[in-house]
Amino acid sequence: MVDLLKLILNVPISYKSQIIQNIPEENRINTLYVEVMSNKLIGSTLFFTLRLLTTNYTLRGIYFNATNQKIKHLSVGNKIYIKGKVAKNNLKYLQIVNPFQIAKPDGSIVPKYKKSEIALAIEQNLNFENLKKYNFPQAVNESIFKLHFYPTDEVISELDQNGTFTKDIIYALKYIEAFDYIRGIKQKVVNSPSLKKLNGDITQWITSLPFKLTGDQIKAINDIKTDLNSDIAMRRIVVGDVGSGKTMVILASMVIAYPYKSILMAPTSILTEQLYHEAIKFLPKHYKIGLVTQKSSKKIILDGFDILIGTSALIHKDLLETQLIIVDEQHRFGTRERTLLENLTSREDRRPHFIQLSATPIPRTQAMINSTFLKVSLIEEIPFKKNIKTLLIRSKDFDNLIDKINSELEKNHQVIIVYPLVEKSEKIKYQSLEEIENWWRTKFQEGVYVTHGGDKNKDIILMEFKEKGRILLSTTVVEVGISLPRLTIIVIVGAERLGLATLHQLRGRVSRTGLDGFCYLYTKSVDLKALERLNKFSSTINGFDIASMDLKNRKGGDIIRGEKQSGDTFKWFNMSEDVDMINHIISRYYK
Repeated sequence: MVDLLKLILNVPISYKSQIIQNIPEENRINTLYVEVMSNKLIGSTLFFTLRLLTTNYTLRGIYFNATNQKIKHLSVGNKIYIKGKVAKNNLKYLQIVNPFQIAKPDGSIVPKYKKSEIALAIEQNLNFENLKKYNFPQAVNESIFKLHFYPTDEVISELDQNGTFTKDIIYALKYIEAFDYIRGIKQKVVNSPSLKKLNGDITQWITSLPFKLTGDQIKAINDIKTDLNSDIAMRRIVVGDVGSGKTMVILASMVIAYPYKSILMAPTSILTEQLYHEAIKFLPKHYKIGLVTQKSSKKIILDGFDILIGTSALIHKDLLETQLIIVDEQHRFGTRERTLLENLTSREDRRPHFIQLSATPIPRTQAMINSTFLKVSLIEEIPFKKNIKTLLIRSKDFDNLIDKINSELEKNHQVIIVYPLVEKSEKIKYQSLEEIENWWRTKFQEGVYVTHGGDKNKDIILMEFKEKGRILLSTTVVEVGISLPRLTIIVIVGAERLGLATLHQLRGRVSRTGLDGFCYLYTKSVDLKALERLNKFSSTINGFDIASMDLKNRKGGDIIRGEKQSGDTFKWFNMSEDVDMINHIISRYYK
C-alpha cells in the first residue's frame, strides 16, 4: 500500500519539457501518443494493442485490476496520450504495463525524480481526493500540486539556480513531514489498563518539607497526581534543568502511590545511593525503603519494602507487582532495560504507571511534539538563584586561573578539571589525564584525586573526593552523578569538542547550594563558528535555551524516546525554527 505522505516528500530533482517517444524505449517510463486498436477483458485484466500515431509502431499493453473508467479510456478507436513503463513480457514482446492517460503534453513541464517509479506512483496516487482526507490547509495542498504537477517559472528557476524550492513549497514540505512524524509516533501509542488507581494525599507531606517547592515542581506533581488516579497506565516524562529539584517530584510521586509499591531505577550506584538517602531523609519515617545495587545482598526480601531504589541490578531480580515505575536519567538506559523493568512488574495486560525523568533539557518544540504521545512536564524554575560565571580562557590565562583556584581552595571549596582524554593521543592537541596528573599532584600535593569512566574504583574515589578532596581530575564521567555542595570551580579542557548539552551538565555540577560558581572553558580552537558557539553558551545558564542552541548544530533527533540523538530525523522541518508550525499542527489535529 502506498504511503501518500512519504511519496509526496520524494521531491523532483529537476523539471523538463514533456517528451513524446516515437519508438518505445525498453525499461523506462514512456510518454506516447496512441490509438487503441483492440482490447479484451479476461477477468479483471485488460489486454490491448496500441498504434503510435507518430510512427505507426504497434505496441501491446496490459492493465491489471482494470476499472470501468480505465476500460473506457482504452476503448477501441480512442486517440490518447498515455504514460507508463515499457518492458518485455514472458514472450519477449514489448508491452506497456498499467499506463495512465494524461492531458495533451505540448509545451508542458514535467518533474524528473531520482527513480522513475516515483513519477509513476505520484501520477497514480496523488490527487485531490486522496489528499483532502488529511485536511491540510488549502495553501499546503496547492503548493504540493505545484511541486509535482504544475511548476511555475519561479519554481523551476529556484530549483535550477539554487537547488531548492520556493518558500511556499518548502513550507508545505515541512508541514507534511512534521504531520507525518507526529502521526507515526501517535500510531505506536498503546493504552493499557493500570494495575491500580493511585491517589494518596500529598498535601500534608508537602507542608512538612523544610522548604517551599517551586511553582514548576508543584505543577509537575499535580500533573502526576492526575495521571496516577487513572484506570489507564499513564506515561509521563519530567524534564528539569540541572538543580531544578526533580528529586522532590520523584518523592512526591511515591507519596501519591503509597501504600502501593514504587520502584525507582537510576543509572549509577552513586546517584542511586544519593536518591536513597534523599528518600530516607524526606519521606515519612514509616515507609520501608530498600536499596538494590550490584553490591546488595542476594538474599534481600523484596516484598518487605514499599519502595525499592536501585540501579539496573533491579531487572535481574524477581520483582513483584509494582504500581509505579520511575526511571531517572531515562536516556542513559536503553529501551530494552526500561521495557524489561516495566514487564517484570506488570500482570497480564495490566501495567504500572510509568514516570521518566531527564536532567537534559529539551527544546520546547521537541516537548510539544512528544506531548502528543507522551505527557511532558517541564521544570524550568530553580529553587534558588544560581550565580555561575562562564568564562572562555586560553593558555595565556593559565596563571590567573591558578590564582583563582588557590583562592577557592582557601575557602574550603572544591575544584574539578575535566580532560578530554585518559591517555595521550597524537590526534588531539590537548593533554590527557595520564600526562597532567603529576603536575597537579606536585603543584597542590594534598587532596588531588583522579578518576575516569574506565576506572573500576571511580565511585569510591568520587565519594572520597566529596568528603576530603580539593581537586578532582576527571573525564566527563562527572557530567551526571555525585552532588558536591562545596564545588565552585569547573574547568573544561577542550570545551569546543563537547556538545552544549554536555557542557551544561558539567557546568551544573557547581553552585548546587547557592555558592558563587565559575565555569572555565579552555580552548585552543581558532574556528570562528566553534568560538561563537562557546560564547553563546557562556551568555546563559538556562538549559532549555541551550538545548535550542544545540539543536541548531545537530538537527532534530528523537530525544525523548532516546532512539536518535542527532542526525537526519527531518529533511525539511527544522525543530529550532518551526515552533509555530508545530503549535498549529497539534492544535489543528490533536486537541
